[in-house]
Amino acid sequence: MSVLRVSRTHFPVTALGPGARLGVWVQGCSLACKGCMSQDTWSPGGGVDVPVADLVALWREAAGRGADGVTVSGGEPLQQPEALREFLAGVHAERGAADILVYTGYEESELDERRRNAVEFADVLVTGRFDITRPTALIWRGSANQRMVPRTDLGRRRYAQHVDHEPERPPLQVRADGSGIWLIGTPRQGGLAALERGLRASGLPVESATWRLRSPGQSG
Repeated sequence: MSVLRVSRTHFPVTALGPGARLGVWVQGCSLACKGCMSQDTWSPGGGVDVPVADLVALWREAAGRGADGVTVSGGEPLQQPEALREFLAGVHAERGAADILVYTGYEESELDERRRNAVEFADVLVTGRFDITRPTALIWRGSANQRMVPRTDLGRRRYAQHVDHEPERPPLQVRADGSGIWLIGTPRQGGLAALERGLRASGLPVESATWRLRSPGQSG
């Protein structure tokens, strides 16, 4: 049985694609983009192994609750190509009108046969490494070099209005659970620092953050 190494899942996600979506964050990324807000997803030893069948069942449950699509991020989804393909194929087989959006730090030119096969069923890709020196206001992208690439008729219909869209404010969600507070979305440059300042001002000091790797010996 195939498994996908997963950092977390969440429904509904409303800040990474249109509508209410099932979000799947995979675990493991060797690209290690400077300034990445999800450095907790880099280590391949983190997260948990989830059977692909269980993830498809999770999608089925979300679809029953009115999900408009699936967004897969990470981590780097294309570093688990076979399991990713199996999951997306399972979603595709019973998705109805829902769409599939996949984030990858790879450029289209870097998609070898295994990676292309992995995203065969994706309606839209957001491609390119996060570049902290190239801020952007484009929706659902972290830096200006990243491209939104519709790949199917459904993807073109649903995402055409978003390819060049710059909202006044980026869509964001804040969630709290037993592991702490986590942010869903792509904040603009300076947004994470502003969040930390706001939390401190409210009496909630930030002891550690996923966008700051700890240096050796650092506590907190």
